[in-house]
Amino acid sequence: MIEKLFSLAQPGLFLLDPERAHELTLQALERGVYPRANTNDASLRQNLWGLDFPNPIGMAAGFDKDARVPDALLAMGFGFTEIGTVTPRPQPGNPRPRVFRLVREGALINRLGFNGGGHAATRARLMRRAPRGVVGVNIGANKDAADPVEDYAAGVRAFADCASYLTVNISSPNTPGLRGLQTPEKLDNLLERVMRERDAAKPGLPVLVKLAPDLDEHALPDILALVMARRVDGLILTNTTIKRGVIPYAAHRGETGGLSGRPLFARSTRFLAKAYLLSEGKIPLIGVGGVDSGEAALQKILAGASLVQLYTGLIYQGPALLGRIRQTVTAYIRREGLTITQVVGRDAERWAASTSI
Repeated sequence: MIEKLFSLAQPGLFLLDPERAHELTLQALERGVYPRANTNDASLRQNLWGLDFPNPIGMAAGFDKDARVPDALLAMGFGFTEIGTVTPRPQPGNPRPRVFRLVREGALINRLGFNGGGHAATRARLMRRAPRGVVGVNIGANKDAADPVEDYAAGVRAFADCASYLTVNISSPNTPGLRGLQTPEKLDNLLERVMRERDAAKPGLPVLVKLAPDLDEHALPDILALVMARRVDGLILTNTTIKRGVIPYAAHRGETGGLSGRPLFARSTRFLAKAYLLSEGKIPLIGVGGVDSGEAALQKILAGASLVQLYTGLIYQGPALLGRIRQTVTAYIRREGLTITQVVGRDAERWAASTSI
């Protein structure tokens, strides 16, 4: 019933500014207006980093920046959710308008700029909830941070006791200088500090790193080697892209910011597959970028993702997308007579050899 209501409500929501529509969606979730789903399908269950994932579908960071609705998202049928990106101090982000729909392409461009309420307010919400389900926290640096590395260290200290895992976000294109932290020397310095803080605060807490799809592929082997040497637990691949070659005629293509959604799918999946092969499947990967169908989610898994995340796809496809993904992945593994872990990376070589703009 609620899925039918979404199909009726979507045209009205699309008449609103994207941020206003987003806020109304959060308010609906806070009030309990969402479909509930039974996700107890043993064939989709995995245990990674000591965490129990009832299915591989996650809500990506950016939707629930301030930890307002993690339990609602889990009840909807997500196997996990990731809140944030959270910065130490509250900040308003970039001037509006800063989110643009590309409806024909099934995409968004955003330049939000880590808008949010900061560590203290987000931590307070997380501490009030019962500790159930997998809820990760995506941490970042304030725009005016004198020492960005210290901002990430503060994020570890703030959320170590209330996060299922932490994600170090160094790949947003909307905070000046942030992607510069992906260079091997700066990344090594950052990860050394983050992992040291993790070991002091909560040894064994999974730490993931989120990378951009626009990295020079020649640098990827060095980055993978560094990440594994620092014993990072996983990677999220990928964040949004600043490239526009895949949307040559789209409305708003001239807007600055990160492009997400369907046009990102091929680029991000190829990047994912290369990382899987370079790491020899030894580090769990989360695939994100253009997941707007069951087949898209399945292809991420076949390319090397143990888990997938989505956000933009949900805007265009609605909550029924979660059920379609579960059905598609379940049908594939049953047809092939394999477990979900056995299909991870099955087509990585094909995807790594593919071309993308």
